[in-house]
Amino acid sequence: MYSIKIQAVTELTLADAQTTAALMQQIPEFDAPVSAQALLERLGDAPALLLLCYVEDELAGFKLGYQKAPGAFYSWLGGVLPDYRKLGLAQQMLDVQERWATEQGYNELSVKTLNRFGAMLAMLVQNRYQITELNGAGLPLTERKISLQKSLV
Repeated sequence: MYSIKIQAVTELTLADAQTTAALMQQIPEFDAPVSAQALLERLGDAPALLLLCYVEDELAGFKLGYQKAPGAFYSWLGGVLPDYRKLGLAQQMLDVQERWATEQGYNELSVKTLNRFGAMLAMLVQNRYQITELNGAGLPLTERKISLQKSLV
């Protein structure tokens, strides 16, 4: 059995953003990884949560979200390095994020994904996320963006 640790960061520093940006560059699904500066700019002053997942003390994945509106938390970015997939890391980070958001008083958690990410879609639906919107009319089905939401109350 692997030793898995999830570190929660709520006060993001430039170093945290750089770590996240570097990790994104190693995850093939990120066609256009976001720079550390762009991460910090997007978060602004909003309350945020960065989860860094370690397997045997090696950084294996992350999940980043922030407050979109009062009572609403948005799970913006996340991923697991290919070598560490099938260990349940995404599910563990989702569980930690949901628990944290509930403890912080959020009523709902939302996320967007592309239709081509079947494993992520399956995990979200299995965790009672509901599809609220489908965008990208005219794009290939695999490139259409799906919005999902889960009530935390």
